[in-house]
Amino acid sequence: MKKRMATIERKTKETDIQAKLNIGGSGESKINTGIGFLDHMLELFSFWGHFDIELKVKKGDFQIDIHHTNEDAAIVLGQVFKKALGDKEGIKRLGDASVPMEEVTADVVVDISGRGSFKLDIGSNEYPLAQEGYEFKYAEHFFDAFSKQLGMNLNIILQNPSKDLHATLEPVFKALGKALDEATQIDPRRKGIPSTKGVID
Repeated sequence: MKKRMATIERKTKETDIQAKLNIGGSGESKINTGIGFLDHMLELFSFWGHFDIELKVKKGDFQIDIHHTNEDAAIVLGQVFKKALGDKEGIKRLGDASVPMEEVTADVVVDISGRGSFKLDIGSNEYPLAQEGYEFKYAEHFFDAFSKQLGMNLNIILQNPSKDLHATLEPVFKALGKALDEATQIDPRRKGIPSTKGVID
């Protein structure tokens, strides 16, 4: 099977970001977004998804806030996954995972359908508190941009989210890695592209 690898560089007036991906890797990562909390979460995503990821923010507009850099890192990561997947021939396409951390459980379901969408459900619970300069809303923006650039339907349900942001988001990123690993695996029974339409955009 051919290696599914890709490299992307995206430059805007606000950010300059490079990404390199090997979908069939061993979970090795070199991540430096300039946002320490996000780096740690993406290392977990890489490890549990068995993705080899190099992601480097060469320039960010941190003098304002981390919003654009956080979102642009997600855009680049989504684009490099889409590029590495190519025409998506033979992939399982669907994946799901549940991961607990203390009282928190993250349920993540993905469909690499070509139609990017994102939904997060935390019930009637309040957002976790900000931690290390990172806020829950930044994670929402990250998942939204990542899923739409990849062309993935991403649904996340958080059961018993904690006031502790780390304890709440860590199982989400782990579960996302596991679910996306499943969805990107090649199914030896599948001949061609996994869609009755015969194409996934």
